[in-house]
Amino acid sequence: MAIFGSSKKTDTKKTAATRVIRAAQKKLSNGKEHEIIRAPWLSEKALLSTEKGVYVFEVPKGATRAAVAGAIKALYKVDPKKVHLVHVPGKRKALRTRRGFGVRAARHKAYVYLNAGDTIQFA
Repeated sequence: MAIFGSSKKTDTKKTAATRVIRAAQKKLSNGKEHEIIRAPWLSEKALLSTEKGVYVFEVPKGATRAAVAGAIKALYKVDPKKVHLVHVPGKRKALRTRRGFGVRAARHKAYVYLNAGDTIQFA
C-alpha cells in the first residue's frame, strides 16, 4: 500500500542545485563571460544585500545558472554558492508628451550568493 509506505522522499531540489553549481565549476571556454554578466544591478536593495554576500547582476534572457556561475568564477575569481535567476517584467508608464501608455523593457537579473568571506569589488 503506497499510502502507508515507509519510503522517504529525497530532497531533489538540493541535489539539482548542487549539480548545477558543480557543472558551473568548469570555466567558460568560449570567452563570453562579459556577454553573460552584462553589468552589476545598482539599486538600494541590491547594494544592501552585498553586506550579506549576495550580489545582483544584469544577465541576458537565455542565461542559465551554470553559465552565470561559470562567468562569475572566470571574471571575479570567486566560487558562487548558489545562483537565482529572476525575470523582471516591463512596467506600463504614462507618456507625458502624448496620450496613452508606453511599456518599459523587461529585464533579467541574477542573484549570486557567495561563501562567507568572499567579496566582489566592482570599482
